[in-house]
Amino acid sequence: MKKYAFNELSLMQYIFLNTGIQISVTFLSLPRKLAEHAGTDGWISLILGWILSLTASLILIQVMKRYPDDTLLDLLTHLSGKWIGRLAAILLTLYFLFFGYEGIIRAILVIKIWVLPQTPNYLIMILLLIPTFLIARNGFTILGRYGELVILMSLWIPFIYLAPIKEAHWLYLLPVLKEGWTPIFSALPATIYSFVGFASTFILYPFLRNKSRASLGVVVFNTLTLLTYLFITSVCFVYFSPDEISQYNEPVITYLKAIEFRFIERFEILFVTFYLFIFSLSWIPAFSISVFCTNWLVGKKDSGSPMLLLCGILIITTYFFMPSYRQSELMSSVLSRAGLGVEYIFPACLLVSIWIHDRFLRRKAL
Repeated sequence: MKKYAFNELSLMQYIFLNTGIQISVTFLSLPRKLAEHAGTDGWISLILGWILSLTASLILIQVMKRYPDDTLLDLLTHLSGKWIGRLAAILLTLYFLFFGYEGIIRAILVIKIWVLPQTPNYLIMILLLIPTFLIARNGFTILGRYGELVILMSLWIPFIYLAPIKEAHWLYLLPVLKEGWTPIFSALPATIYSFVGFASTFILYPFLRNKSRASLGVVVFNTLTLLTYLFITSVCFVYFSPDEISQYNEPVITYLKAIEFRFIERFEILFVTFYLFIFSLSWIPAFSISVFCTNWLVGKKDSGSPMLLLCGILIITTYFFMPSYRQSELMSSVLSRAGLGVEYIFPACLLVSIWIHDRFLRRKAL
């Protein structure tokens, strides 16, 4: 009998949920960060980041295949004992809490700049956390349906971004490798940050209904993320000049100012409002996973009470302290380094450890 059969995810939900976690708020400033390091060759860094992310994700799937009905926490407890499992639960709880907090703080800053400049931060936090609690308290199945709904609702957005493309200057992309490979590699930290989030597979894998297609799901959601980033980055690169793009914190939103309708004065504000659905895929899954890890640690299944407690702590914290945009950028840098360790290095080390563990058991059996 499956341990987590009560909360199963379809392959489509699994793909869209992970895609949403990766994209979320990250894409708003990605073109600027790539341009600052690699100029208009930043799209090459995206491909390199996709290769690293896909490799790490497939390694992660190979690890989880050994114990298909268990999460990473169950796996580590089985291999190394309960204290290692508990330590991993604490670390993953902190990691996904930080991941979700950084995402919701960035969303609040964007809302303050573009939509509600006079509204107190804690009120915006309350407005964001009400739907967060209602969705997250019901488990991963509801969360997967929400992620599926948000991505399908957003499929029309690329067509809007093609509207001002007649003003594009395609020569901005040439020549390729104008300054060599060094700037491209220097943009990899920003690229790694843009792909973090697939560590959710550590927790979501046992909930996947058809685990034999997990590798396909990993390839699809990483590729969808890459295509999204390549599209939005290329659009910004050919619309803004290489020097101009670095002047905007969120060039993806600034780009929308080129779209004008007689009946809408500021089209970008309408889009930022709709983007909140996409932004929410940053913090809602992250907070849900952190609560799941906490429940695993204390041996409980109820997600409502700890999620309500978390929302209360976030509201109180925001009332007394709200990070600035510069501090949010620093948080992104810290998350990028933490993501490198948790999502890229740790799966490889875990796979090697399992291989050594199996060889030791075989030799012992002989």
